[in-house]
Amino acid sequence: MIKKLLLAIVLFVNTNIFADDINLWKNSTLNKILERGELRVGLEPGYLPFEMKDKKGRLIGYDVDIAKAMAKAMGVKLVIEETVFDGIIASLLTNKFDIIISGMTITQQRNLKVNFSDSYIVVGQTVLLSKKLENTITDAKQLDSSEYTISAILGQTSEIAAKKFFKNAKVITFETEGEAVSEVLNGNASAFINDQPFNTVFMDGKGKDALVHLDKPLTYEPLAFAIRKGDPDFLNWLNNFLRQIREDKVINLQDRLYEKWFVDTKWLKKVQ
Repeated sequence: MIKKLLLAIVLFVNTNIFADDINLWKNSTLNKILERGELRVGLEPGYLPFEMKDKKGRLIGYDVDIAKAMAKAMGVKLVIEETVFDGIIASLLTNKFDIIISGMTITQQRNLKVNFSDSYIVVGQTVLLSKKLENTITDAKQLDSSEYTISAILGQTSEIAAKKFFKNAKVITFETEGEAVSEVLNGNASAFINDQPFNTVFMDGKGKDALVHLDKPLTYEPLAFAIRKGDPDFLNWLNNFLRQIREDKVINLQDRLYEKWFVDTKWLKKVQ
């Protein structure tokens, strides 16, 4: 009798666990993507070379190519939802899209609201300095003075780093990279702080004769995909996807995309 009772308890527990697993999968974003036949990606264009628009208004960039590869691996259509970065997490949490692929740095504050995949690339904040200060400023630390104005991106790690490292300087923020760096080009700011890849690419174009790149990173910033919490199935798929594009040297996708967007700057002609 006791053995039968124990067996019944075990079967009951296992049945409940199995039912919980099925319900978890049914509610998973990954399952809903497959049922819908669409992967909805949230991003803000304007962060070179991750996401931007070419002269014809088409979205291009490193993150855009990653999103295309992701949708292809899922066997679904890619739908990109453009949004402002300052409200991108709120839009994810209200189900405006399935995932954020928008050059988002992992921070503990953001991680309280969303879950992050493994990192797909690491960047750091560097400084683009006005050419007028080339002989005055040789180290970014020297900008921490009330006589200097630093431009940064509102709501991004650019703003966080600017306020952390330049507490005595005046920090002004803008919605886009273009607006913020223009303040330095126009002489209204002493320097611009932003992610190293953007600054490196910008120096190959408009910044070449007008700015100086202080290219020693001030921060360590891993970028990752952000998804809603409570979704282990989707997170598992994303991390396996990243592992595959990184380690599969036959397809060699991650290396090819890095070469395309961070080494070869031919794409600049499409946006300038």
